Amino acid sequence: MDAIYLGLFGVVIGVVLWWWNEYWYVLPLKFKCLKSSTKLPPGHMGLPFIGEMISFLWYFKIVRRPDDFINAKQCKYGDGGGMFRTHLFGEPSIIVYTPAVNKFVLFSDTNFKQEWPTVELMGVTSMVAVHGKAHTRVRNFVTNAINRPDALSRIAALVQPHIVTALRSWDDMGKIKAKVETQKMSFESIAKLFLGKEPGDFLNSLDKLYQGVLPGVRAYPINVPGFAYHHALRCRRKLEKIFYMELDKRKSKNENMVETIDLMDGLMQIEDDEGDKLSDKEVVDNIVSLVLGGYISTSLVSMWAIYLLAKHPNVLEKLREENMALTKGSPEDYITSKDVSNLKYTNKVFLLIMQIDTTSVPICKRQIVTFFWSFL
Repeated sequence: MDAIYLGLFGVVIGVVLWWWNEYWYVLPLKFKCLKSSTKLPPGHMGLPFIGEMISFLWYFKIVRRPDDFINAKQCKYGDGGGMFRTHLFGEPSIIVYTPAVNKFVLFSDTNFKQEWPTVELMGVTSMVAVHGKAHTRVRNFVTNAINRPDALSRIAALVQPHIVTALRSWDDMGKIKAKVETQKMSFESIAKLFLGKEPGDFLNSLDKLYQGVLPGVRAYPINVPGFAYHHALRCRRKLEKIFYMELDKRKSKNENMVETIDLMDGLMQIEDDEGDKLSDKEVVDNIVSLVLGGYISTSLVSMWAIYLLAKHPNVLEKLREENMALTKGSPEDYITSKDVSNLKYTNKVFLLIMQIDTTSVPICKRQIVTFFWSFL
């Protein structure tokens, strides 16, 4: 009898755990929906605290087929108006996946604000973390710092030598690990553009710290030793300390307002219409997040470009012909910003690779007002 009671108790506990999030989060909303004759998106909120993170990590980390996480929900719940409810990263969430719904969420600033589950890693005053007027203000500072006079020419002149050096080293190596080498190339190029730093011990230490931050961006936000998020926070604080030291060093050198060299100098020196500048905290937060974002996106696109071009040698040959014709056959000549618009075939290939590369970090937005949507 004891075994039977124990089994029944286990079943009851299992049922309670399975439906706990539904009762806690969904039931109150269903009562509201009854009054307005609307309905909630289909889905299940998973287990208490962890939600559906186990299933999410299975598809993203183990199987390495993230699209199947969405596909499995579509098969289970049907179209659902292009969305389903779940519980991820410690938060009740709605996942949207059709173009129409994505467009509504992305461009509806009155209903949603951009917010990362791991906002502490990006920086609380960074462009990706602030909202409304604060976001517009920081965005204007960043875009003005980047889009300085002759910005494209300066970027081309700074980045191309690093890329050419990397490509030649790959040729000497014969066989490479594309992910490792593209990450190295991307980080060195971004560090030169954003921080004015050349490869060396300083850059190697920064690279290791960013490698520690990256896993925490998609990790469950548990700030306990042994978890990826905790390690990422520690690495982020070390990066912040390094950049504050770099900031102070530049202030002592740039008292006479010397010419802007890189993005960090630009963020320090740029002023708005009222003559105000970014605070030190805003400069550091945005440098950390911009380097991190550029690191992720650039290395992924580069890796996919290498993989896809290796699979399609005819496309690679056409790219080579177009680029060599532009440089008049001299491999020592760099492409200028004015040349980019003339690379018609190269631009088409680049756009196609960008469409194929769907492994970027998801965009997270938080609802800021309660509203009813008739899309369902």
